[in-house]
Amino acid sequence: MVEKGLNSRKEFCGLSETIGVGDFRFGKLEKNYIKKVIQSNRLSYGPMSKTFESRFAAEHQCRFGIFCNSGTSALHISIAALKEKYGWRDGDEILVPAITFIATSNVVLHNNLVPVFVDVDRRTYNINPDLIEDKITSRTRAIIPAHLFGLPCAMTPILEIARKHHLRIIEDSCETMFASYKGRRVGSFGDTGCFSTYIAHFLVTGVGGLCTTNDSRLAVILKSLMNHGRDSIYISIDDDNKAGRELFKIVERRFRFIRLGHSFRATELEAAIGLAQLEKKEEIISRRRRNANYLTEGLKNFEEFLQLPFIPADREHNFMMYPIVLKKGNKNKIVRFLEENRIETRDMMPLLNQPIYVKLFGDIEKNYPVAKWINDNGFYIGCHQYLKTKHLDYIIERFHQFFKKNG
Repeated sequence: MVEKGLNSRKEFCGLSETIGVGDFRFGKLEKNYIKKVIQSNRLSYGPMSKTFESRFAAEHQCRFGIFCNSGTSALHISIAALKEKYGWRDGDEILVPAITFIATSNVVLHNNLVPVFVDVDRRTYNINPDLIEDKITSRTRAIIPAHLFGLPCAMTPILEIARKHHLRIIEDSCETMFASYKGRRVGSFGDTGCFSTYIAHFLVTGVGGLCTTNDSRLAVILKSLMNHGRDSIYISIDDDNKAGRELFKIVERRFRFIRLGHSFRATELEAAIGLAQLEKKEEIISRRRRNANYLTEGLKNFEEFLQLPFIPADREHNFMMYPIVLKKGNKNKIVRFLEENRIETRDMMPLLNQPIYVKLFGDIEKNYPVAKWINDNGFYIGCHQYLKTKHLDYIIERFHQFFKKNG
């Protein structure tokens, strides 16, 4: 533990930058893989992307992976693909947790469907399965369980409800990779799983996202949707390397578009970075868990005031970030104190109180008491793999300093 009374991170760490909620560093492996892409003169979908897709899917116990330009795009095309396959109509409903990044419900609206919100569990912050059935109507078509902060949702009751009511499941796993619930990886429970490789996530590619699925038909539709709705006979320039009748079929159909799609593609450069990161996943996860455990141990004296992360016995927590909720009182004072001391914070995914959602849905936050409590009292800090013990000690010491003055 550090000496008390230090007022700035620079004094303690000998650094000038803020302790951020996330970070990224180019390592030797990333640079080597990028060099291979440069030497290949190939940027469009190719061997790096294919390898990244297949390895990532296998890590999540799925047959198919589709690499696109963001987790939001992965969610968007997942809903669009299921809407096509199952004949959903505009105005049909999808259940969405009342705490999640806004993209989770935005993509429902962008697909001309209606998000119906479900309050979350007070300890895990994930969708509360006990409240789901009360929200189901004759127009409900799917559930989007969002695995928040690195912790999987309670998928067993969610799956049971989905089977009972004939609903599809789209896993929003943009904040959780490689974590298991009852021995099964996130992204493998639903019709699709959706992941993000944006800055500060588990695997970082700059921009990027992935869909996983075990449904071969959905995989074809997903890949088409991210490629402008192109005929699936022609997905990459490698399809030009055919001969005879097969080539003529491709020539006839490679500029044919069979659905309304999007330009959601990523490049070989992002895939190369992703492959390098994938090879480091064990180190990334172990350090995040270690850092989170260190923070929990250092902050446990304040459990009278703070709700620290909870890990149910049936699942893993991989800690994309370290969430904290004040048990009583507004978070503003402590958040300002941490920010003044160069410890970066973020709100814990407030959704229903966002200005655009108040405009669209009215003042509904009061109908979701747990979400409102989290919105008012919750924030997160970083526990990423680049933080060292001295950074964690500094964070813990600042909490000690705050509660010594304000406890």
